[in-house]
Amino acid sequence: MACVLLLAATVVPVDGHAASYRLTDEEGVTHFTNAPTDPRYRSMAGMSGTGAGWLRLPPSVQARFTEEIKAVAARHGVSASLVESVIRVESAFNPSAISPKGAQGLMQLMPQTASSLGVRNAFDPKQNIEGGVRHLRYLIDRYPGNLSLAIAAYNAGEGAVDRHRGIPPYAETQEYVRRVLQLSGGGGGQVIYRLEDAASGTVTYTNVPPARTFRVR
Repeated sequence: MACVLLLAATVVPVDGHAASYRLTDEEGVTHFTNAPTDPRYRSMAGMSGTGAGWLRLPPSVQARFTEEIKAVAARHGVSASLVESVIRVESAFNPSAISPKGAQGLMQLMPQTASSLGVRNAFDPKQNIEGGVRHLRYLIDRYPGNLSLAIAAYNAGEGAVDRHRGIPPYAETQEYVRRVLQLSGGGGGQVIYRLEDAASGTVTYTNVPPARTFRVR
């Protein structure tokens, strides 16, 4: 029987990896979540959804939204590959996903952010993608030349990025940035570099080799 991934969750900025849980129901369908509501869920300790490999999705799941993503990304001058990577890590292409913090839909828009972007129904894939890409475009412009900061801000918020003068020291956010860059760069063969400024404590992830680097993958 086919395995269906039902994600109630996505990434939130916390100091450590969020717990992950798994349940196989009576019909053989496997469910994953980080917010279990059924006592039958069993903990997958120490693993995030990304780390556990849930996000290695069948191509058919992603393909449902491919054309919409391409159209919206082109309209706003954002890489379609980057948008797909954000959606993959945020919601695993589940348009009904809701995070514990209340983020909604494919690109996990918080209600206040969605409202400011003119998104009336965050669970409508077209509206969600439009709003999410517009927000991503804004962040890319806000941190010119540093895509890793734009991605970190999408996850943890601009305030956290500005406060820490770089990618915040949240394990989940750092993994989020690494994973999005890796996926948008073409999958497992992409090398991601981690550069840390000892003086300021600023951490940068990039797929462009700086002068002095530490490989993440």
